[in-house]
Amino acid sequence: MKSSRQKIRDLAAQLKEHPDDSFTKFALALELLKKDDVKKAKVLFESILKQDPDYLGVYYHLGKLYERTGRMKDAQQMFTDGLEIAKQQKNERTALELKEALETINIELNDDSIS
Repeated sequence: MKSSRQKIRDLAAQLKEHPDDSFTKFALALELLKKDDVKKAKVLFESILKQDPDYLGVYYHLGKLYERTGRMKDAQQMFTDGLEIAKQQKNERTALELKEALETINIELNDDSIS
């Protein structure tokens, strides 16, 4: 089984060959998150969002990354936008995940405004 470091190297090499491949960017971003490299993962997720806004998986993970780094309004927007795309794509499972994430962050944001 490959080490995480080797997976990152392999994915980076693939991305160098195919710089517009959203799947490879996404996989590399997830591997980087496992290594707690939030900055590089964020750059990759945001790049996917810019070049391929219909790439549904990016909304949940970028939203969670924003949430993790205290960017709650940005996270809320990611979950909201992703939910709309999931509905358009008729992807019920992802829509449910995004809806739950949105509900959770809405509760957190409302709690913060009460304090």
